[in-house]
Amino acid sequence: MKNLFIVLAALFISLSVSAQGRNTDYSTVNKKAIKLFEKATAALTSREYKKAEGLFKQAIQRDENFTDAYIVLSELYLETNDLKSARKQLEKAISIEPRKFMAAYFYLGEINMSESDYEAAIYNFTLYEKSNPSASPMSERATRSLRNCSFAQKALNNPVPFEPINFGPSINTKSPEYYPTLTVDEDELLFTRRIENANAFNGVHEDFYVSNKKNDQWSTAKNLGVVNTLMNEGAPSYSANGRILFFTACQLFDDYGAGRTGYGSCDLFYAYKEGKNWTEAVNLGGTINSGVWESQPSFSADGKTLYFVRGRRSGKGISHQDIWSAELNEKGTWSKPAKIPGLVNTQEVEESVFIHPDGQTLYFASDGHPGMGGLDLFMSIKQLDGSWGEPVNLGYPINTAGDENSLLVSSSGRLAVFASDRPGGFGDLDLYHFELPENLKPQPVTYAEGLIYDAKNFRPLDASFELVDLETGASVAVGTSDKSGEFLIPLPVGKEYMVSVSREGYMFHSENFKLKTKGIAEPYELNVPLKKITTGNAVVLQNVFFDTDSYELKESSKIELGRLVSFMNLNPDLRIEIGGHTDNVGSDKDNILLSKSRAESVAKFVVDSGIVVDRVSAKGYGEMAPIDSNETDSGRAANRRTEFKIN
Repeated sequence: MKNLFIVLAALFISLSVSAQGRNTDYSTVNKKAIKLFEKATAALTSREYKKAEGLFKQAIQRDENFTDAYIVLSELYLETNDLKSARKQLEKAISIEPRKFMAAYFYLGEINMSESDYEAAIYNFTLYEKSNPSASPMSERATRSLRNCSFAQKALNNPVPFEPINFGPSINTKSPEYYPTLTVDEDELLFTRRIENANAFNGVHEDFYVSNKKNDQWSTAKNLGVVNTLMNEGAPSYSANGRILFFTACQLFDDYGAGRTGYGSCDLFYAYKEGKNWTEAVNLGGTINSGVWESQPSFSADGKTLYFVRGRRSGKGISHQDIWSAELNEKGTWSKPAKIPGLVNTQEVEESVFIHPDGQTLYFASDGHPGMGGLDLFMSIKQLDGSWGEPVNLGYPINTAGDENSLLVSSSGRLAVFASDRPGGFGDLDLYHFELPENLKPQPVTYAEGLIYDAKNFRPLDASFELVDLETGASVAVGTSDKSGEFLIPLPVGKEYMVSVSREGYMFHSENFKLKTKGIAEPYELNVPLKKITTGNAVVLQNVFFDTDSYELKESSKIELGRLVSFMNLNPDLRIEIGGHTDNVGSDKDNILLSKSRAESVAKFVVDSGIVVDRVSAKGYGEMAPIDSNETDSGRAANRRTEFKIN
């Protein structure tokens, strides 16, 4: 339990000093025992643990009722993480003098919790609370611990389904593997591995390794390359398409030739993937990073929000961690970070944040909400006002009395990944996966993938794109394709979307598609040909909608027409014709009239939006210029269209 040792460090200092400073108030009169005790305390202060342990035991041999020696010896065992021996010393001291060291009941309770003995923990915390009715940091912690014990007892009696599976030797080694990140298509896994290296700081360093899945098999993980240095790189987070990597780097100085300096002890960095190679990492800058430390980034799949953990200190010097976020604007700059609103952050520790690709589900670790005793994993849902709702503990045995963190949930919601040092692994921390219980799963997300290319010569193009939820008008994803023209966009299922693609010198492209019937395992293939801005070139406005036999624009059409207005503003010398077209159902006269009226409705919207009237004309073609057969329903639907043409 990570925070157990933070608290117990304070006990170590206070009791050691008090024991040394009150040599007329020892629980023994045996001078040889006192002398041995004082030598032991001095050795403990110098972290000479073996020497101190021997001297404490000699002091106890001189007087078996020397409770001071039992108490401070328990501190030694706590410092060396020997909780079983620490518990025995505390229990011995209490059995001799039950009322002298009431704080011992508090620390016994903490140890009981770490051993999942919640009944004993409740007994000891309750005794401590009764002896300390006034408010203090320890009494407040005892109250929280009693709350956690109550939660843990219920959780133990109501376990959730949990069957973790080791990723196997292609991913895991005898070295620790942890902090995973996945692309939204779930085919590439990146993670942190800690490696021994005599040339590195403290003899070890953290590097990124990557594995790809083919035919449901993971390849042997390989070192990521240029992003890795002899400094520590850790806690990675991919963009949805795996082309941008955010991560944490620490020991920010140039002794290792990494060229990385920073603002605090740990900063956030990013790198781009160009083709098959990664760029050198770049510090995210002083807007994101501060003089304290930033870590564990998680980048939203829509490309707009960066979540991360920032450490801070209270006036009492106690370290805290909260989850923060910052927004990326259209100019590519970050907003000033702020703690995320809602009920997630506490006065304790929050860390290991992960925003699911649905953009609505946040997973994180905390010891500030009711849990099993250490850092537990939680889920929070985004509310309508943008705040984060009451966290839900993922339950036992996903959470235990120890610390849990490093949780990742795949876009489909079927796969959860975490790090554990449980028995049966390959050594130290390994990566495992399991299926989340239904009530803990996020909204299912699939993805659209495709290629943007020149419509004439088929050359791949890097271009900007945006996807909009047609029902709400909300932008759900923004981004760019890389030089290969490839893109990948995560999308919640069960919705209808508009996609708009643009590039300087080209006409914009738009279309709409539904994911209401697509299965999670069936990504939407979306290939986008872009036409150059050339006289005579035309683009169908796929997201301009009218009711049958009506020329009144539907509200959902205004998103698309806003793109057209922006296109006209970016190209102020262009003149366009809005053309209306119908299928062959109905009379020629009625079709000409309807198509002309629809074109004029679009032209009026463009002019009313500020485009000079002589730059926009309207014409109705009726059924005279079909682009598909009028013999099928789909063909007739394609012919019923509105388009703009460069004049």
